[in-house]
Amino acid sequence: QVQLMESGGGSVQPGGSLQLSCRASGLTLGNSAIGWFRQAPGKEREAVSCINNRDGVTWYSGDVRGRFTISRDNAKNTVYLQMNSLKPEDTAVYYCTATWLQHTYWGQGTQVTVSS
Repeated sequence: QVQLMESGGGSVQPGGSLQLSCRASGLTLGNSAIGWFRQAPGKEREAVSCINNRDGVTWYSGDVRGRFTISRDNAKNTVYLQMNSLKPEDTAVYYCTATWLQHTYWGQGTQVTVSS
């Protein structure tokens, strides 16, 4: 059974930082394309960042480029999303995904709240 477990969410003031983690069981993240999505209250879920499993190429949405960094530690079977210079509009539930053999698995999400 594949499980993705996010952690690291919380409350932070504008300008602060958080690092989200996503640990997998039942799946080798090094063989998977990884994505981070978020959903703010009343808004549709949107893609934030992803990393290719073949060559490590990364992508970021325009809203987070330059502030967020996606990375992976294959030895720990964990991916990370380092979020710096957080803004109130980054407030959302953040989800990690792993795509393997054309199937996408989702974590349960972790809440990030940016507020003064």
